[in-house]
Amino acid sequence: MPVRAAPDEAPTVLTPRAIADMSLDDLFAKLPENAESPTGQRIERELLRRFTRSGSPTADLLLGWAMDAMEKKDYPQALDLLDQIVILKPDFAEAWNRRATVYFLLDDFSASLSDLRQALTIEPRHFGALAGLGIIMQQLGRDTEAEAAYRRALAIDPFLEKVKESLERLEKADANRDI
Repeated sequence: MPVRAAPDEAPTVLTPRAIADMSLDDLFAKLPENAESPTGQRIERELLRRFTRSGSPTADLLLGWAMDAMEKKDYPQALDLLDQIVILKPDFAEAWNRRATVYFLLDDFSASLSDLRQALTIEPRHFGALAGLGIIMQQLGRDTEAEAAYRRALAIDPFLEKVKESLERLEKADANRDI
């Protein structure tokens, strides 16, 4: 009698409550496992929500104001607020990441890179900071480093469509150079 292969286990459907109760490490572990599902998108949203929570109500309030200032393109105000946050809460990776974004928007790539490195020192899995690092490396013509940063970001968060597109363009350009 032939031996039957065990049916593939159906992926575990995680409820929004179960996702909210997961540890940060578990969320990062489950995100790539759920790359093709709505569960993965919920995990990504939960990670993004947690990125903006510092543990300090004051820092969180300042971050909200800084994000509003960024939306209004009031970059000096955003920088002032973000400067206050990194002094108040220097272990808050998202404050460093947001400040890096403002510096990038002001074409200060050196300051942006410095802040991205700090964000990634605090949280090496910060896929937004990795994507930002890739963008800057690409802007600087350092395509190999950009590709590496994009790959690291996608390994953590497979839902980053713009990062996928940027990586594909770089890989295509590499392939054309090899011809």
